[in-house]
Amino acid sequence: MLVDSVDPNVYFVDKVSQLWLMRFSKKSEYGLRALIELTRNYGHPITRQLIGERQNVPIDFLEQILLRLKHAGLVTSTRGSQGGYALIKPPSKVTLGQVIRILDGPLAPISCVSKTAYQKCRDCPYARKAHCPLQHVMGGVRNAIADILDNYSLDDFIAGMPGARRSHVRRRSALP
Repeated sequence: MLVDSVDPNVYFVDKVSQLWLMRFSKKSEYGLRALIELTRNYGHPITRQLIGERQNVPIDFLEQILLRLKHAGLVTSTRGSQGGYALIKPPSKVTLGQVIRILDGPLAPISCVSKTAYQKCRDCPYARKAHCPLQHVMGGVRNAIADILDNYSLDDFIAGMPGARRSHVRRRSALP
């Protein structure tokens, strides 16, 4: 296993070790970048070429992402010289959690705590016991991630950007 150390208390494990840090894929990153453009242009189609240029996303990969978002009912496409891609739903009604689930799948770091794609552990020694320390902690991680991403709309996402239009949407509180 190869280990780099920038800070003696923080270690990064490379891909050779087959251990992955929890992070979203390039697909989600590029998808969110594309949605910045679609949100800014809500109500008007924008070409994939323009999205790719503005957000520095490879066109072939962008096409796959936009197609997946189209199949999920978030975007539509129009052919022709005035065509392009556009959001179907208002940006205030689309959450970052929805987008990441469409592009990457469940938000849960391990499958036994997923609310959308639960799978029972088969190789875990705690699978047949009443309490699993992994489930407790990883369930909390999943809930923290979901509480943020499911309460953050596309309007909220671009609201902090210079020149962005502001939404009048009230963020839902994660607290009871």
